[in-house]
Amino acid sequence: MRISLDAIETLEAIQDTGSFAGAAQRLHKVQSAVSYAIRNLEESLGVTLFDRSGHRAQLTDVGRAILDEGRVLLSRARRLETLAARFNDQWEPRLEVVIDGILPVQPILQVLKRLGDEAVPTRMQVKVEFLGGVQDRFEKDRADVMLVKDYTPSTSLIPHRLPEVEAALVVSRQHPLAGASGPVELDDLHRHVEITVHDSSESRRLINPHLFGGERVFYLSDFLTKKAAILLGLGFGWMPLYLVREALDAGTLCEVPYRGGSRYRFAPALVHPADRPLGRAGQRFLELLTADGFTSEPARPRAPARPAKRKAASRGRGQRR
Repeated sequence: MRISLDAIETLEAIQDTGSFAGAAQRLHKVQSAVSYAIRNLEESLGVTLFDRSGHRAQLTDVGRAILDEGRVLLSRARRLETLAARFNDQWEPRLEVVIDGILPVQPILQVLKRLGDEAVPTRMQVKVEFLGGVQDRFEKDRADVMLVKDYTPSTSLIPHRLPEVEAALVVSRQHPLAGASGPVELDDLHRHVEITVHDSSESRRLINPHLFGGERVFYLSDFLTKKAAILLGLGFGWMPLYLVREALDAGTLCEVPYRGGSRYRFAPALVHPADRPLGRAGQRFLELLTADGFTSEPARPRAPARPAKRKAASRGRGQRR
C-alpha cells in the first residue's frame, strides 16, 4: 500500500497546528521526522502536497483533497481501535479532558481521586479553558472529553447532560449597587464597571450572552481572580453560586437586585467525539461524575425573589439570556 495512516495523521497535524513544528510537538516527534514523513508521502503518491514557495508551507489543492479523504480513514481507524479496546475490556492509554473554568472543579478532583484509588491505569490530563476556548482546545488537541457550558453542536459530537449549575449577579457590600433601594435598571448597571472572564479561544466562536453591553468592562483570566476583584469593590459581575455562597452568607458579597433577574441556571454537558466512543476509563469518569450530581455544595432553599414588574426596556442587551 502506498499510503500509511501515520503519514495521514502527520498531514492532519500540520494542517491543524499550522506548522511542521506544531505537528512535531503534537505527535511527540522531532521536526525532521515530520518533514521526512511528508516527503515520503509525496513521493509514494507522486503528488505535491505542500506549496513551499512562501514563508510557510501551504496545502495545495491536491493536498487538501488527500487530507479530506485521509481524515475519513483516520476516523474509521480510530473508531476501530477504540472498539477493539472496549471489546478486550482494556483501559485507554490516556484520557484528555478539557473543562470550562466556570464549572466546579471539586467534583472533578473527587472523580480523579476515585479513579486513582481504583488503580485505573489510564493517564489523565485535565486542561481548563473558558467559553469558546473549551471547544477550540478540545478540537485542536483532539481531546477525548470536554466538560462545557456552551458549545457548537454537531452530528460528530455526543453530549451527556450534567446537573445544572446556578450563577448569581453579585457585588461587594461596599459597592454603590449594594445599597440600591429598589430594582436596579440596565442604565444603572452601565454606570459601573462590569467584571467578566475573557474568552480564551482564538475563534471567538461563542458570544457571551450574559454581558450587559456597557462601555466599561474589565476582562480577567479566571473566576477566582474575578471574585477577588468583585470583593475589592472594583465592579459587579456574574459568578457561579458555588464560589460565592459563603461570601453571600457572610454578607461580604450581595446579590444585585437587577430587574431582569439576579440569577440564572445553565446545564453543562460532557461531550465526546462520535467517532471515538468513551472507553472504559471515559465511561467510568462519566459514571462517577454523575453519580452524586455535578455540584460542590448541598442544595439550599432560595429566598423568595423580590416581586418586580418587568419593564420592556429590560429586554435589551443586558437581559440574561
